[in-house]
This record gives sequence, C-alpha cells and structure tokens, in this order.
Amino acid sequence: MAVSGAWPHVPLAAVERGGRVESVHAGSVAVVDADGTLVAAAGSPDFVAFTRSALKPLQALPFVAAGGPARFGLVAEQVALLCASHSGEAKHQAAVADMLAKAGCSVGELGCGTHAPLVYEALGEPPPPPPYSPLAHNCSGKHAGMLACCVLHGWPREGYLDPTHPLQATIRTSIARHAGTDEDALAPAIDGCSAPNYALPLTALARAYARVARPDDGGDDAPARRMVADAMTAHPDYVSGERRSDLALMRAGRGDWIAKVGAEGVQAIGLRRAGLGIAIKLADGSARAVAPVAVAILESLGVLDAAARSELAAWAAPVLHNARGAVVGAIRSVVVLDKGRAGRSGVLRSAGK
Repeated sequence: MAVSGAWPHVPLAAVERGGRVESVHAGSVAVVDADGTLVAAAGSPDFVAFTRSALKPLQALPFVAAGGPARFGLVAEQVALLCASHSGEAKHQAAVADMLAKAGCSVGELGCGTHAPLVYEALGEPPPPPPYSPLAHNCSGKHAGMLACCVLHGWPREGYLDPTHPLQATIRTSIARHAGTDEDALAPAIDGCSAPNYALPLTALARAYARVARPDDGGDDAPARRMVADAMTAHPDYVSGERRSDLALMRAGRGDWIAKVGAEGVQAIGLRRAGLGIAIKLADGSARAVAPVAVAILESLGVLDAAARSELAAWAAPVLHNARGAVVGAIRSVVVLDKGRAGRSGVLRSAGK
C-alpha cells in the first residue's frame, strides 16, 4: 500500500557523527490529561499508530478488575508481569511458570511463540542456541494472564487469541473505554506474539495512560488501575529488564512514572502526580531514538529533578560506538513540545468516566 498524504511528523531526534547531523528520526507526540484534553504536542498528536506492547497494561485491566490476582494468589511482581515485555531473566520465567500453575494452566498452552531471551541482547552477550521456552518470550506474562482470565470466567482456553473469543472481546471493550474512543474505531491487527493489537490516535493512548496513572475518578475499575500502576512502579524490573529503558525510566521516576515501550518506535508514559499521559511514535519505527525523546519530554514537562536527570543522562544522549569500541557519535533529542495547543485540539470523548 502506498504511503500518501501530507507528512504529519516533525523531527524528534538527530543522530550526529563528526559534529554533523547524519540522520534524523521524525515522529509525533501527545501529552493528554485523564479527561482527554491535549496539554502539549509535537507533530500530529492525533496520528493513528499501532500500540504494540504499550497496550499491555490495558490488556491486563479486565483480569485485574475481575479479581484475578486475588483469586489465584498472584503477588505484585506477577501483576507487573501481566503488563511486561520482560527480558526472560530466570526470575521472570519462574514467576510466569508459577502464574500458570496457580491458574491450572500449562506452558504448552502459551500462544506467544518463542524467541531468545532479551536479557542476552541487553547484556551484549550471544544467546544460547535454541530451542527456547515460551516462558522466555517477552510477552509470556501477558499470555499467562490471558489464560488465567479464561479460567476465572470459565471461558475456553483454546483459541484465547482469536479476536472473536470472549476474552479478546472483553479486552477490546476495556481498551476503547479507557482510550475514550468507540470500540468500532479500533483498528485491529495481530501483534508479534499473536495477540490482537490495535491502532489508536496518540491522544487516545496517552489518555488511557493518564487514567491508569491517576485512577481517582471513582470509576468501577479504579482499584484495578491503581493495582496495575502500583505493581508496575514498585517492580519495574519485572515489567522490563536490566539495562533496558523502561526499567531506567521507572526507577528514575521513583514510583511516579509508568513507562511501557512498544515495538516500532512506540513509548507510553503515565505521570501519576501530574495525572498526565504521554504517547510517542517514531515514524521510522526506530527503537534507538525513543529513550532520548522520552527523557527530553519529561524534562520539558518539568518532572525531572537533579537525581533523575543524572540517572537518565546516558539514555538522554546515548553515544554510538564503532566495531573497535570507539565513540563515533551520539543521538540527541530535538523535540520541541508545543504547549500552545492545549485546550484547542485533541479533546477526546470521556467514555467510561
């Protein structure tokens, strides 16, 4: 399919080498409050992008709201794993296996497939040869939660990834409600782990994160949103993994920031005290520019203190090395947030409030 229409994005990050700009990563940003009001933006805040793994906290909410963690005796680390793109570290795999056992499910029922544990890439080490367990897949926690949700409701576990399955229908309804959009407006696709995924306007994704970050609206599932936010911020090492950006962001936020990256240049962040959600999309799908842009946005919004700024310095301007290990360049953010659009556009229908 041809890409047509006016280019909606603006430069968000620049790659420098030898004192010159070698490449530019363009994209768009939306910063939205829980009512759906646009607070700040760059590029096209209403750009429709697939959410990829940034959707995971929203996919977990129906299970949490139905009392799943209490029913199966899940600990907070396992609630965090429901929302995770974990690294397949030993503790991650063990906790997912325990989740499955508590729900009476087996590893063989996981429909996520297999890949090498991400921990090896993060540590710069070669992975062992395959085969790999589905437990090591970065989405295994999400899938274990989906299977447990089927057990909780008495739904068939077979076919749990089919978009017409009751589980996926329930998740779809919940996503639309928190994003403040009509369910039939969700653009469907299949994610890398074979679960249904949806494209949303960046404003809608940001609104959903604002609602998870600050669940004080009195909604029926406010306790579930609070449980998800508390688990993610208390145990970011179970949402992400060592030497990865979501872990670094949430540690630097000290309980205030919910961060979840997605494939193809997606990042969503919820600011708990400010009650704001941030959604970022890099148009070229680049992962390398996401963290510098995210840190720059947090700086622009005034939520970085000196300690957080120091902790995130390496992520704010990552250096580039050649094959000999020499520093040859760096990536820096060039994002400029437009705060003058606040209240003029990007106001979403407050569905489900």
